[in-house]
Amino acid sequence: MNCRGCAAALTLPLIDLGTSPPSNAYVRADQLEQAEQWVPLKVAVCQQCWLVQTEDYTSADSLFDAEYAYFSSFSSTWLAHAERYVAEMVERFGLTGDSRVVEVAANDGYLLQYVDGRGIPCLGVEPTRSTAQAAREKGLEIRELFFGRDTAAQLKNEGWGADLMAANNVLAHVPDINDFLGGFATLLKPTGVATFEFPQLLTLMAGQQFDTLYHEHYSYLSLTAVQTLCERNGLQVFDVSQLPTHGGSLRVFVQRLDGEPRDVQPAVRQQLQAELAAGVKTPEFYATLTPAAERIKHDLLRFLLQARADGKRVVGYGAAAKGNTLLNYAGVKPDLLAWVADANPHKQGKYLPGSRIPIVSPAQIDIEKPDYVLVLPWNLLDEITQAFAGIRAWDGRFVIAIPELIIR
Repeated sequence: MNCRGCAAALTLPLIDLGTSPPSNAYVRADQLEQAEQWVPLKVAVCQQCWLVQTEDYTSADSLFDAEYAYFSSFSSTWLAHAERYVAEMVERFGLTGDSRVVEVAANDGYLLQYVDGRGIPCLGVEPTRSTAQAAREKGLEIRELFFGRDTAAQLKNEGWGADLMAANNVLAHVPDINDFLGGFATLLKPTGVATFEFPQLLTLMAGQQFDTLYHEHYSYLSLTAVQTLCERNGLQVFDVSQLPTHGGSLRVFVQRLDGEPRDVQPAVRQQLQAELAAGVKTPEFYATLTPAAERIKHDLLRFLLQARADGKRVVGYGAAAKGNTLLNYAGVKPDLLAWVADANPHKQGKYLPGSRIPIVSPAQIDIEKPDYVLVLPWNLLDEITQAFAGIRAWDGRFVIAIPELIIR
């Protein structure tokens, strides 16, 4: 396989997680007698542009289909993050009722609802029917399209030249990353700004977050790689900030190379230097993830097996894609993890892909009173422990597996 970014041959492996179904391909009850598609989950590193990426085994159309079940609005933490983002962008870039805001991967309208609430014209681009419909129910204008240069040209012709484009946690999800970025250069006004948010490679490696690797994530991003990709596609990075979301993310600000330039902020140089110092341009930097993943797997299995031997009941919380990577890599099935609770009704009544662990309503926690709740979206641990603090009444405890097994 060649690099998605620069077409160089990929020769440096990062990790091989075996095979698994796509992490968001939840199984309906009527599909339990059918076979699932298990495909390899391998990640490699380009030693030319240092883009980390999955090897190709599945298509975007099959991953982001009409039954796509990730709805952003079921996390209060994420909603608060989106509301803060809108307030900050309005203030920093002087957005008004005469501005145009376009969000790519608008999901269920979790962010654009706050733009619309300020009276700023906005448009969402969202290819998955399930989430697009939820956004429309909020009164938002949504186009069910995959974004790229052609889509951008179409929207520009319709008068949607953008003052601000937002793209949260989508840059990693696109198979043709050059076409995707080229669309931003097309749709932005000469004075426009685009922001990209994505889990950053430095924290993925430092936190041993191998569970964030799954088929829907085609790329794993450093500013080093993103800057090169942007410049190749008519964009310039002019600022970057650190975010706590998803275990550690970056928000990158870009402008058109041929537009009206803003000064490049010192934070860009500082982030690039930090990545260079950490070793992102060396093979040695990437050698630590495989042994960490093996240790995490073994520690989790030891805990689950000992809990079973002790007659303790372990359940999960959060039917998240990252949890599916972890459970399928470790080979966990319902005998060790009875069920997983999730607040998203679109997931309830279905089964996790691969493991076939049933997904239930969070109300089941109070009904069954499990001894342990394994929190699969560990990045939301504080939100979840506060919401379900009542398990302390029967001495229930919360568990996370990454970066190490912690019981609290």
